[in-house]
Amino acid sequence: MLRRRTALSALATAAVLFSAPLLTSCGTPHAGAAAVVGGRQITVNTVQARVAAVRAAQEKSPQADQLIEASSDLQRNTVHSLVQARVIERAAKDAGVSVTPREVQQARRAAETQAGGKQQLEAQVLQTYAMIPADIDESIRTDLLMQKVAAHYGANVQSPEGQATLLTVLRRTADRLDIDVNPRYGKWNAQKLTLDTTKDPWLSEVTAPQAGA
Repeated sequence: MLRRRTALSALATAAVLFSAPLLTSCGTPHAGAAAVVGGRQITVNTVQARVAAVRAAQEKSPQADQLIEASSDLQRNTVHSLVQARVIERAAKDAGVSVTPREVQQARRAAETQAGGKQQLEAQVLQTYAMIPADIDESIRTDLLMQKVAAHYGANVQSPEGQATLLTVLRRTADRLDIDVNPRYGKWNAQKLTLDTTKDPWLSEVTAPQAGA
């Protein structure tokens, strides 16, 4: 469990896999949005709150400097994770599959056992995924949904063919959701289902990174 980011990166690899005058707009049709997915906002405030929570947890770690350095792209990764979760949620809805709280808790207990305990799991996800304990269940639920989507379409993600099948499903889902990402966080790559860094010169001047983010 908790391998969704790695799994999707592998899928993208297997498949070879406008600047705006005002920061309040930043290329999205909604002010204050980090991204818009299916007409629903992921707000900048939501992203900033998640980033702040992760940084606070990292700063309490004995390996604080290493953890912060390793997650220097935390804001963009946070937006990508939130967008990705909504794509998988919609794909699951379209496939008619769902995950129960009981399934999440069973998977959570299995993950804790594999990690060597609750605290070990929490330390592991903070180090590996820059994830705080409060977000573990949500991540597990999204992982399980993706597994069920793959199973629904008969996609064995351990094989290149299965990876290609699942990637095609997620691409089609993402296209229907008409994803629009604030360029301060990157540019949506519809082919790879990733956020690529933007190269617009004005961004580095207008959108200076906030301290600690």
